[in-house]
Amino acid sequence: MTRTIPLDNSLIDEATEWRRYLHAHPETAFDEHRTADFVAAKLEEFGIEVHRGLGGTGVVGTLKRGTSPAAVGLRADMDALFIHEDNDVDYRSTVDGKMHACGHDGHMAMLLGAARHLARNGDFDGTVRFIFQPAEETGDERCGGNEMVKDGLFEKFPVQAVFGMHNFPGAPLGSFMLRPGPMLASIDTFEFHIGSELSHPHSQFYVADPLLIAASLVQDMHAFKARYVNPAEPVVLSITQFQSGNPADRQSVHVTPDKAVVRGTLYTLNDAIRGQFEAGLEKLVRNAAEASGATYKFIFERGYPVLRNAPQETEFATSVAEEVAGADKVSAAMQPVMGAEDFAFMLGKVPGCYVFLGSAREGEATPRQLHNPAYDFNDEALPVGIRYWATLAERYLSQASGRQ
Repeated sequence: MTRTIPLDNSLIDEATEWRRYLHAHPETAFDEHRTADFVAAKLEEFGIEVHRGLGGTGVVGTLKRGTSPAAVGLRADMDALFIHEDNDVDYRSTVDGKMHACGHDGHMAMLLGAARHLARNGDFDGTVRFIFQPAEETGDERCGGNEMVKDGLFEKFPVQAVFGMHNFPGAPLGSFMLRPGPMLASIDTFEFHIGSELSHPHSQFYVADPLLIAASLVQDMHAFKARYVNPAEPVVLSITQFQSGNPADRQSVHVTPDKAVVRGTLYTLNDAIRGQFEAGLEKLVRNAAEASGATYKFIFERGYPVLRNAPQETEFATSVAEEVAGADKVSAAMQPVMGAEDFAFMLGKVPGCYVFLGSAREGEATPRQLHNPAYDFNDEALPVGIRYWATLAERYLSQASGRQ
């Protein structure tokens, strides 16, 4: 049986206006100044206490009622991507080369909608923290989730649990997907440099060939993944950049390049596998370079950790999603997704749960995928997300304060 929180007639229209304003004015990682101004102004308009500057441009709103010490955190991300928008809509991005191609505009609008509803009509005893986080899209440890945690997010604004949500255009509108344990992968980046050294100084022909060595290493790395790591472990190894020689100089085609640089990414659901790859890939590069008389450098940079949902909070979030959408629209044992999310840093400090909210457009045969120039958040998902957040906050605090 579903539960419908009565929303003000104007709230969905306002949330749509907010979403489209934010879509038209995208800002990328740690540059979300106008976005933070907008979010903070709305929260203050609702009568919510606002703190700014955590993690750079982060915004935290605090809404307290009653006497219970219980507190719950609700998080939305704020940053856009370096993508040039292809959509022809009246709220199209006004910033060339930047757009909300991941739906963070919708995430902010849903959380703002819940904040307005809870501030005016919320029935709870305790504290709700509305966490608006910058820089989710960086992919490395200098991301908004980690920076807010390092800046003392949960020391300054303590909560017993924290929850996150992301739209999922490939799932039916209004459906929910989640799972306990690992739900999203870690992300790491690596690169290696191969340089040439004269093996025989008296002959220009006896030199290491960085391009040949690097090309062979690309194959060796995929072989390492296929043959030397447990095949039951989910791993996505991608070589994304290969640079050697000078393509702008056609005459350089006659010259053996003096270096090659290769970069890639690694996604896993197991921290031990991350360590195995860091050591194994470095060994491959070192051995190949030494065998060929070349120089080398290997860099492995840890990014987001595995996002792990806590069992108890996942069970609770599942019950809320079923209350909002109906049990038939909730998948509580979804397969992990081999993408990454820096909400993992928050879940590393406080138990909680991350969910996907289905946002497919009716009649659209091929969903507009995330991180795509044609992507546009489906505004029909706004009321579902607002109801989920508001229901979750009220129920969590009611249970924590013993009112249920």
